Amino acid sequence: MKTQIVCKEAPAGIGPYSQAVKKDGMLFVSGQTGFDMETGKIPEGVTEQAKRCLDHIKNIITEAGGTMNDVVKCSVFLKDLNEFAAMNEVYSSYFEKPYPARTTIEAARLPMDVRVEIDAIVML
Repeated sequence: MKTQIVCKEAPAGIGPYSQAVKKDGMLFVSGQTGFDMETGKIPEGVTEQAKRCLDHIKNIITEAGGTMNDVVKCSVFLKDLNEFAAMNEVYSSYFEKPYPARTTIEAARLPMDVRVEIDAIVML
């Protein structure tokens, strides 16, 4: 049986999907964007957007009973791979060794025209 995770400290889905789903000790966190819940806007720049993405992921994982140390895999989607270094600097501040496995790709277009979207797989 799978369990939907609902976290008020992260944006609700804008489609027919869950923020996260937990099943058999695994948590699958849907792609998070840099949406600022206080202003209702997307901040400019990949650095601020990446911080918000990872804050949302952290909040969802906390709601499910885990920590960022439980993340085993992330996928990062960037609008422009030239912003990899800036995103990576932010990303590295959220994780400790051993770091999660990761895939990073450039995507032609992301929801709400954000610069970055990140999802995560977590072992709880």
